[in-house]
Amino acid sequence: MMKLDRGLLLNFDWALFILVMGITLIGLLNIYSACLSISAPGQTPYYIKQIQWIIIGFAGMTIAFFIDYRFLVRHAYIIHGIAILLLFVVLIAGNASRGSQRWIALGSFSFQPSELVKLTIILALSKYFDAHQLSRGYRLKELLIPFLITIVPFLLILKQPDLGTALILLIIFLAIVLFVGMDYKSILMTAAGGLIMIPVGWHFLKGYQRERIFTFFSPENDPLGAGYHIIQSMIAVGSGGFWGKGFLKGTQTQLRFLPEQQTDFVFSVFAEEWGFIGGIVLLLLFLSLIIWGLNIMLHSKDYSGALLSFGITTLILWEVFINIGMVLGILPVVGIPLPFLSYGGSSLLVLMTASGILMSISVRRFLLQK
Repeated sequence: MMKLDRGLLLNFDWALFILVMGITLIGLLNIYSACLSISAPGQTPYYIKQIQWIIIGFAGMTIAFFIDYRFLVRHAYIIHGIAILLLFVVLIAGNASRGSQRWIALGSFSFQPSELVKLTIILALSKYFDAHQLSRGYRLKELLIPFLITIVPFLLILKQPDLGTALILLIIFLAIVLFVGMDYKSILMTAAGGLIMIPVGWHFLKGYQRERIFTFFSPENDPLGAGYHIIQSMIAVGSGGFWGKGFLKGTQTQLRFLPEQQTDFVFSVFAEEWGFIGGIVLLLLFLSLIIWGLNIMLHSKDYSGALLSFGITTLILWEVFINIGMVLGILPVVGIPLPFLSYGGSSLLVLMTASGILMSISVRRFLLQK
């Protein structure tokens, strides 16, 4: 499982490591600024908690790097099963906050198992498609088991409720299915089924979820209520201008006009302080990370490594796209964190561990040649 090899260090993927740690440290500075005006006396500041989670995440990344990713794939169903079991624990005994029951208390920390499921579902789908490779596209009946792997946690997360995370699971499933290849008739049937399910899905949305979609189209209709988040976010991004207002000088942030400024809307804080230039630099760092992940996929020594690399890269890509899209008002607000930047230990721990798996795949393309 875990074997110390001199080759692990000689072929270490420094580029990936520097990208991940660089974005994470930018996120830490951003959280320090975002939380300067909202830290309550007597409570541990958010940035201190984030430092603690970075240390835990670094440990997760290190362990994942040293473990051969093929060991994780072999035991993927067990790992995914444990993650689903944790989702049941959340529904029975999880901590509730703001109408959602998503967390398990771990002493002074809390953990969100749905974040873990984002990674375990990639592992489980990689194991399935690696063991059931076809020279032609998959038909719908051949996708029944991968669909069950996805739909069970999807429904449990929807029950919490957490629509954004549930949608991410569907996106990962569809991306991997299209990656491995799908019969064109099955693609048409899936697209038709998806269109039919839209009105059905609308019926099951909660009131506030429907309100978010209405607000997406017309935030100005309720500027002090449902539209407040997105209007303040766009003001913050726009007020940053070309060069930004400077570190700790964002007025929308420091005067607390911006809600959820340390979590879902953390990019608004960054854009206000560092402006258009800072936003572009951050996006280029994410783009470099995504391209590097795809490069690891292309050079993987086996199919399971390629599937894992693609799945992890897809997760980062879509979370960046959706988060920044909702901050800029071009997508509905669905509560997706910005990878490595948003405050929250569960997301950071899972993404850093996922990065460790990418490093494991990257380094073993050299070791597996022996």
